[in-house]
Amino acid sequence: MGTERDHCLDSVLIGGREPVRVVVSNYEPAWPARFAAVKARIHAALGETALAVEHIGSTAVPGLAAKPIIDVLVVVSDVEDESSYASALEGAGFALRVREPGHRMLRTPGKDVHVHVHEPDAQAVTDYVDLRDWLRVDPADRSRYAAVKRDLAQRPWPDMNHYADAKSEVIQQMLGRARVWRAEH
Repeated sequence: MGTERDHCLDSVLIGGREPVRVVVSNYEPAWPARFAAVKARIHAALGETALAVEHIGSTAVPGLAAKPIIDVLVVVSDVEDESSYASALEGAGFALRVREPGHRMLRTPGKDVHVHVHEPDAQAVTDYVDLRDWLRVDPADRSRYAAVKRDLAQRPWPDMNHYADAKSEVIQQMLGRARVWRAEH
């Protein structure tokens, strides 16, 4: 018998939940180049349909330990209109993994690139960019976040989403500081 969260995941994950062993690595200077190659693939596949393509997540923060997964934010005008982008991304080597209201996530077969698709006014777009930019300028929160991730990586997780959920409290705290910083800059 699963939890409410498990039932939710079962309804949005294409292919079901996947037990995972989380590995957090030291920062790799090659991550920005990996993102640049993925960004070029996405632009080649989507053209102007991609209103923005951003490197997000921990691999986008120099010096931050991270799961060696390149997270990409793709902004499109209408997430629900999958015909405008999903088949093109699938043709570029990304498989649809998550379908939930206002968000799609596609990934590579090797699970080393996650492409999050949102609309321009989605709160997630602001949150991803604010958190990334904040962690780039605040060494204390960057260190704090690395420690939390390394601690959580020691635990078994029934799915990557459970690991992500476990980080949500610290992320919300950092986002609060990021929003104050953003308002001042």
